Amino acid sequence: MSTRLFTSPMFLGFDHLEQMLERASKISSDGYPPYNIEQTGTAGLRITLAVAGFTMDDLQITQEDNQLVIRGRQNDDAQGRVFIHRGIAARQFQRAFVLAEGIEVKGAWLDSGLLHIDLARPMPATKVRTIRISQPGAVVDGQPDAD
Repeated sequence: MSTRLFTSPMFLGFDHLEQMLERASKISSDGYPPYNIEQTGTAGLRITLAVAGFTMDDLQITQEDNQLVIRGRQNDDAQGRVFIHRGIAARQFQRAFVLAEGIEVKGAWLDSGLLHIDLARPMPATKVRTIRISQPGAVVDGQPDAD
């Protein structure tokens, strides 16, 4: 049973935000791979994932609706090799991040075992609009005012 966060009549049209929060709560809490999120400017963000041992061909980044999904799958090239100890396992992962409306993925690069993904967050413009109050039966913009 889920708890609805925006049940107050003061929150109109926040269904999409509630769905995003639900999706975020379902994302795996597995700690692999570890990652950082940093602010790179007033409108910039960077996600950095530690993906040592993965090549560019092993990684895939997709944006599915408002969700950024990073997947990694290594080819197990251990055939014919004899390990005395194997502490570095070839494992796959999926890490997802829910993006706010309007956030754009600007690019990604792999450097020394770190996958960097740059994002841009547009700065919202302040909108102020005056709503005219009319009287019943008055003519508004050439049309009779309908109640």
